[in-house]
Amino acid sequence: MSSFNGQNFQDRQAAAASARKEQLAKFLARPAPDDPAVLERQAKRQAVLEARTIRTAEREARRAAAEAEAAARRAAEELARQEALKAEEAARETARQEELALKAALEVERKAERDARYAARKARKVARKAEIKRYR
Repeated sequence: MSSFNGQNFQDRQAAAASARKEQLAKFLARPAPDDPAVLERQAKRQAVLEARTIRTAEREARRAAAEAEAAARRAAEELARQEALKAEEAARETARQEELALKAALEVERKAERDARYAARKARKVARKAEIKRYR
């Protein structure tokens, strides 16, 4: 066996016991909860935690303000778009009304011309009948 190191059972037991003693000594050597160094580290951690909480709250407040501003801007843009659509629709309706009025005026004018032609034709017919009657 190439990995044989020659340790026997008592050596392994002694090593395990010394490791347990060292671990127990390390555990017992740690500072008590009311030790000033422990309290100082705890105060530092608490200060860091409070600062982080404040930064998070500030970040959330900025984000909420930005979202509110964006929502207000979107609402204003939507209102402006609606107003533009209403104005465009009103302009289209006005143009349509003007076109209808123009068509109606043209129709009245055509009717007047047609009536004038009819009246002239009738007058010529009456004049011819009168002319014919005079020569009979």
